[in-house]
Amino acid sequence: MQNLELPEFDHQIKKHDDKLWIFDILRKKYIFLTPEEWVRQNLIHYLIQDHHYPKALIKVETGLKYDKRQKRSDIVVYNRSGQIFLIIECKAGHIKIGQDTLEQVSAYNHVLKASYIMVTNGQHYLVYATDHERKQYQLVNEIPTFPTV
Repeated sequence: MQNLELPEFDHQIKKHDDKLWIFDILRKKYIFLTPEEWVRQNLIHYLIQDHHYPKALIKVETGLKYDKRQKRSDIVVYNRSGQIFLIIECKAGHIKIGQDTLEQVSAYNHVLKASYIMVTNGQHYLVYATDHERKQYQLVNEIPTFPTV
């Protein structure tokens, strides 16, 4: 898999039927290892190990309805009150983060109302604080500290 700009972690990868699978510590099962999944798993470990996000408050592939369609957000982080704190959209390392990616996560946030949104390809990331009243996003460019309350 591609090297990412994230710290390495002790991943568990197995091969089955000539395909690679990676263990997801949140879903507690092996997931087919795609380039996007590689980014997602690395980021999950980074949030837990380096930023001390509680594992129990991180959900993967959360379903939502938007524009009469069923969608899935890659990573959703909740605060301790059960409100959505951060929505993350992951792309494969070779995919450029562009306006379409930002629009995708913004559309999800229209429904989910997170405090922050983030897009990453494991090489680069963009983080925005959300102002729901003004319907604006402000680039903060650092992963937010997990709220203590």
